[in-house]
Amino acid sequence: MTTSTTAAAGSLTPLPTGAEALLAAVSAGGDQLPAPARDQAAAIAARVAERSRIAGGHTVVALAGATGSGKSSLFNALVGASVAEVGARRPITSTPHAAVWGADPGAELLDWLGVGRRHRVVDVAPEIFGALGGLVLLDLPDFDSRVVEHRSEASRVLDLVDLFIWVTDPQKYADAVLHDEFVAARSALAAVTIVVLNHADALTPAGLRQCHDDLVRLLRADGLADPEVIVTSARTGYGVPQLRQRISAVVAGHTAAEDRLRADVGAAAAALRASVADTEPEFGDPASARLVDALSRAAGVPVVLKALEQDYIRESVGHTGWVFTRWSRAFSPEPLKRLRLDRVETRDGIPVGETDIRAVLGRSSIPPPSPAARADVDLATREVGRSAAQGLPKLWARAVTEAAQPAGADLHDELDRAIVGTPLRAPAPRWWQVFDVMQWLVAAVAVAGLLWYLVLAVAGWLQFALPEVSRWGIVPYPFVMLGGGLLAGLLLTAAARVFSRAGARRRRALVEGRLRTAIAAVAERRVIDPVARVLARHRLAREQLDLARSCSH
Repeated sequence: MTTSTTAAAGSLTPLPTGAEALLAAVSAGGDQLPAPARDQAAAIAARVAERSRIAGGHTVVALAGATGSGKSSLFNALVGASVAEVGARRPITSTPHAAVWGADPGAELLDWLGVGRRHRVVDVAPEIFGALGGLVLLDLPDFDSRVVEHRSEASRVLDLVDLFIWVTDPQKYADAVLHDEFVAARSALAAVTIVVLNHADALTPAGLRQCHDDLVRLLRADGLADPEVIVTSARTGYGVPQLRQRISAVVAGHTAAEDRLRADVGAAAAALRASVADTEPEFGDPASARLVDALSRAAGVPVVLKALEQDYIRESVGHTGWVFTRWSRAFSPEPLKRLRLDRVETRDGIPVGETDIRAVLGRSSIPPPSPAARADVDLATREVGRSAAQGLPKLWARAVTEAAQPAGADLHDELDRAIVGTPLRAPAPRWWQVFDVMQWLVAAVAVAGLLWYLVLAVAGWLQFALPEVSRWGIVPYPFVMLGGGLLAGLLLTAAARVFSRAGARRRRALVEGRLRTAIAAVAERRVIDPVARVLARHRLAREQLDLARSCSH
């Protein structure tokens, strides 16, 4: 007998891309991915890193089966020695038992597997059956053991091995525990799955064929498209060489560990992919415009615009109105000042712009939104959420609709800051200056005419001899000047009012655009951006899961 040569040590083909994509998807998906599948994916990514680090040249093959299936006897037959305890008492195997072929004992790998019972194997006739150097064969506790700890230990180790060999027998080949809890649950790992029908000596050839065909049918129902079934008898040795040769081929390929890890990554990605839509919904202008409209009403923009028009007309009267009545403007209300949106001054007399008013006054005096306006905002945000959540799975749709609801009670304050920070005034139009000059000119003419009359009246009372007053036709020039100046002033005032209303409308349109831009920025920051971030996470999770799945093939 000669000691088998160990497969050349070295790490597995790197799997970081698939594992990293899986971790990135888990991170991006967060609570919008089902917790069990999310935790399983994170555990698989960690397992890939650990298994790749300590892979060496070993292939870990596990014999798993129900009580009485003869897996321990099969384990001894493959090892070529009575290593595992075999007997009538059940259960026999309580902890995993490892047989290691080759010069490398695989201590670090077995420590990671949590297998304490270890046996070094001297290979028998490798030239006949194929070399097994680098094989780590595990005999697991019965997965249907009445001892809960045994079942848990079998499941734990099965999550770590490279190749499954499900061992069953003619009595238990249709057992629900085998098919439902183990084979079907790991059907995505069909590439690293072999099924052994043991105790072949207990059946006639016809019965064995019938049992084999029925087992294949059940395995296909479990999700194995092309199940591999090897018939053996550990007692007589029937089929053991074929099984050993099949294991030898797997060991020689040095890909079982990588195949298992790739299959795990692919299965985890597929499980999570069902919780992610194929595309992200588009939401845009209609919902956003509706939201800006609602927020504008809640922010009091109509009130501000009305006050702005009134303020423009009031200021226009101050510059273009009849000179003799401008003083009355002091008794009229100042619309923007009442809303605390006018230009103010600090204590030292330095002018403060409209963007600094919050620092000086705290906030505006715009009336708070009415219940109807608040309800309108709520409906608009819900509409954004519904638009952005179309076609998404339930958890993602809920996250989108929640993101569309602006959290906190400071939304009104933020809208108020947006209005306060928006310039409401503009330089005085040039036509104000033109009308102002004209008003003062005609007022001067009227005053000159009045003074002329007063001079004439005083001179007549003092009985001064004065030349005859010049006339324009039959009307004396002083009267023409006085009456004409007053009439011209009134006509200019009437014309200025027409221009003022038109200018107020233009100013309203200009400022309304500024205010909507400021309100839209709030809507973007408080509603649209949070929704977009959820959709961006969904896109990243989808792309990374697709990448992880592609890396598993």
